[in-house]
Amino acid sequence: MAKLYFHYSTMNAGKSTLLLQASHNYRERGMATYLMTARLDHRAGEGRIASRIGIAEAADTYDAGTDLFAMIAARLQKGHVDCIFLDEAQFLTKEQVWQLARAVDDLGVPVMCYGLRVDFRGELFPGSAALLALADEMREVRTICHCGKKATMVVRRGPDGRALRDGAQVQIGGNETYVSLCRRHWREEIGDTGGTGS
Repeated sequence: MAKLYFHYSTMNAGKSTLLLQASHNYRERGMATYLMTARLDHRAGEGRIASRIGIAEAADTYDAGTDLFAMIAARLQKGHVDCIFLDEAQFLTKEQVWQLARAVDDLGVPVMCYGLRVDFRGELFPGSAALLALADEMREVRTICHCGKKATMVVRRGPDGRALRDGAQVQIGGNETYVSLCRRHWREEIGDTGGTGS
């Protein structure tokens, strides 16, 4: 039975590596996969899912205006697909997560989404919030803080290297911009001594 999956974590946990490895495993067994990624992330080039360890694959892209149900249905008309893999799932809209759920339910194809859970302010991304509500299965991809505890938060650093507390929710960047931390060290970085996170 097809399911909607959400694999979530902080930055630099290896989500794209896991996505590419899982797709490779399907293909190695003669099964077809369909890869999708957010159009706004060009770090690896247009229409590419890339891992920090150097592996990459071509992918179709989506943006906030894309009808993902229609996109998946059109791909299925070209041939059978055993599993759909979607990277940068935090950039999905709530409506698009419902479109993915419809693709699972009505088209019978599993959809595996990989993305961030929270932003640098400790707030859920809209796509992640919808996936947490609608996914049939959720799996945390773990990474660690510099102290060795599980990292659940991320800070965004400004040009001066200090943690930012405000700004746009979406800013594309990698290790030069974001650092994954445990909640305690995230609070220290943003200067939260009162325990409220604000």
